[in-house]
Amino acid sequence: GTWGRILPFVGTVVCGGLGLTLAVQRKSEMAHLFQTAFTSRRMRERDREEEREKEKERGKEHDKEHNPQVQPVTQILLDTSAIIDGRIADISQTGFVSGALVVPRFVLNELQRIADSADTMRRNRGRRGLDMLNRLQKEATVPIEITDADVEDVVEVDGKLVKMARTLHCPIITNDFNLNRVAELQGVKVLNINELANAVKPVLLPGEDIHIKIMQDGKELGQGVGYLDDGTMIVVEGGRQYMGMTVEVTVTRVLQTVAGRMIFAHPKQGSNGSGPSFQPPPKLR
Repeated sequence: GTWGRILPFVGTVVCGGLGLTLAVQRKSEMAHLFQTAFTSRRMRERDREEEREKEKERGKEHDKEHNPQVQPVTQILLDTSAIIDGRIADISQTGFVSGALVVPRFVLNELQRIADSADTMRRNRGRRGLDMLNRLQKEATVPIEITDADVEDVVEVDGKLVKMARTLHCPIITNDFNLNRVAELQGVKVLNINELANAVKPVLLPGEDIHIKIMQDGKELGQGVGYLDDGTMIVVEGGRQYMGMTVEVTVTRVLQTVAGRMIFAHPKQGSNGSGPSFQPPPKLR
């Protein structure tokens, strides 16, 4: 009876002591075991989180592919002068115009009034404008739309255009110098076709040689005047004697004026010109 009560107690104490001793001796290994288990759990959680993020990204890309966002189209107002000029039709085909060309109804009405004018020149200009507008609509390289939006409290077409451009926050395409100035003073961006044409003209530097046909007299004595293909005036000193002929000249200076560029040149030494009407200048005695 006595040993039956003592032995369980002794066994408990011995086993507890052995367990404590083993724990003290193997504490680093046990700590590493628990740490490894904890780290593995965190890594699994992190992997699951990354997989969920990838699923979200794939879902967003799928939505973009099947539901593409429509980018807002930039609107550009067309002025009467730009339509009559006609170069906007060629420019639009090059891809440099990005956006939709908008023609207000009051601009179209002005074109119609010009086309119905009793003056032959104005009538021809108006009809040319209507033809250009029709060409723009048929070619459809750039979207073009006629809008019925109006500016009730303004009478003049130019004033209507400027106010509409400020309301829509869009630029105006024009060749009209006065409209250009008024629009810029009111903070409206202007796309001037004449300025674009001047910007893309070929550059000639002093000392370069070109061939030019002398078409008319210059203002000064002995000067001859010719023109490049883009309309740039070439004033040739001593060029009058080569009237009606093509002659090689050397550029001496280039002037930029309000009306455009003006180039001055003189005949190149040894150039006799070419043409059926060429006669050498008489010798002085």
